[in-house]
Amino acid sequence: MKFLLVFDFDHTIIDENSDTWIVKCAPERKLPNGLRNSYQPGHWTEYMGRVFVYLGDNGVKEDEMKRTMTTIPFTAGMIDLLGFIGENKELFDCIIVSDSNTVFIDWILKATDFHKVFDEVFTNPAAFSSTGYLTVQHFHAHHCAKCPKNLCKRKVLKEFLDKQLERGVSYTQIVYIGDGGNDLCPVMFLKKNDIAMPRQGYTLDKRISQLAQSLSPVQCSVVVWSSAIDIMSYLKLLIKE
Repeated sequence: MKFLLVFDFDHTIIDENSDTWIVKCAPERKLPNGLRNSYQPGHWTEYMGRVFVYLGDNGVKEDEMKRTMTTIPFTAGMIDLLGFIGENKELFDCIIVSDSNTVFIDWILKATDFHKVFDEVFTNPAAFSSTGYLTVQHFHAHHCAKCPKNLCKRKVLKEFLDKQLERGVSYTQIVYIGDGGNDLCPVMFLKKNDIAMPRQGYTLDKRISQLAQSLSPVQCSVVVWSSAIDIMSYLKLLIKE
């Protein structure tokens, strides 16, 4: 009996968006209008690439970025929840699927020693170039019309489950914890026995409600949370069953 916990990162594990938080490193803690207005829907990764070039051009170094990123607050109750999962790893496999990047997530999880809780992290690959600039790439290519160009979380989840099956690992239930519009695609993939846990009042919660109103509800159970303590209470009930 093993459960798979799938976490989004921004506004789920941490209470902010890691990509917009990095702007605190910019001169006067803001981006020039031309750069800010250059974002095109579905092309966030390219936009962040330009932001990182701007930071590099302004002499922002890796250590300053790291210091800034490790000040991001965790969502209420999240430290308790991750501690609980860490103590019960024999029951839970735990992955992150995020549109952030490997550098940011690595810094934040290692600073709090929570990287051990997660079996795998699926996010956009990032690295510092020889000139000290942070660069970011698309996670993968996909054909899903609903998702941003760089990442379809449903595809990630499906491939992970297939790989686990090949290793002889199958899950009693999948619990998907997220907040954003790009979390809807993987939630639609969940089966009747699985659980979607959208953050209260955020885009995912609203989209699931809209689907229910238009009589095409998601197949899985839906449990809304506002603090990660709600998630922990629910997981405690699941493992008692």
